Amino acid sequence: MADSLEILYQDEWLVAVNKPAGMLVHKSEMDKYELVNAQQVLRKQLKKRIYLLHRLDKPTSGVLLFALNRDTAREMSKAIEDKQTIKTYLVVVRGYTAEEEVIDYPLTKMWDKMTDQQAVKDAPAQSAITEYKRLATVELPFQVAKHPTTRYSLIQVRPLTGRNRQIRRHMKHIFHHVVGDTTHGDGKHNVFFRQQFDCHRLLLHAVKMEFIHPVTGQSLAITAPLDASFSDVVAKLGWKAALENILPE
Repeated sequence: MADSLEILYQDEWLVAVNKPAGMLVHKSEMDKYELVNAQQVLRKQLKKRIYLLHRLDKPTSGVLLFALNRDTAREMSKAIEDKQTIKTYLVVVRGYTAEEEVIDYPLTKMWDKMTDQQAVKDAPAQSAITEYKRLATVELPFQVAKHPTTRYSLIQVRPLTGRNRQIRRHMKHIFHHVVGDTTHGDGKHNVFFRQQFDCHRLLLHAVKMEFIHPVTGQSLAITAPLDASFSDVVAKLGWKAALENILPE
């Protein structure tokens, strides 16, 4: 795993990195044998204290934001909590999705067996809203399930709430599973992408984070390029043109 992270943005108050797929955001009892995490790597890289402002699932890549002092961390955390940030993801899913859709489907809290033993488990489902727009589609001449061909969509997703694994669970709910998702996905399509494209990652990438800088008042839009594996899939499926106005040059 990397001993340094790609820095997307840095000033005296904030720093944003491009978290690789497969890297924990911080040390976790849920994966206690994983010794490397983004917070640890970046702290060593910058040689200063940092404050994590939000999270990404371990298999998800993309924009991850930290503050460089306690006051900025407090202000930025409040902005995130008050939904004053816009987070945009690129996702590959099975099937042809609608051109655009708002998924309004409550999600129950996912409990960790190790850290949530004392928590109340019968809490009601929490409101969860995700909107997406279809960017491109492809039909491939391979039988993965019952049909002689198989279809996929590239979508741009914006979660309007911040529930655990929200995008992955919402796409499962509408039967457009995220490719590479070994927990909430479709195993046949995951195997197909491993064999056909040598792709062994979750195809979910936090491509952009937009917000007002808590100190300068500047409007920021921080974007993260795709890694080699995700880029290769996009190229082989003929989707590069669909991302011209989304990905950084």
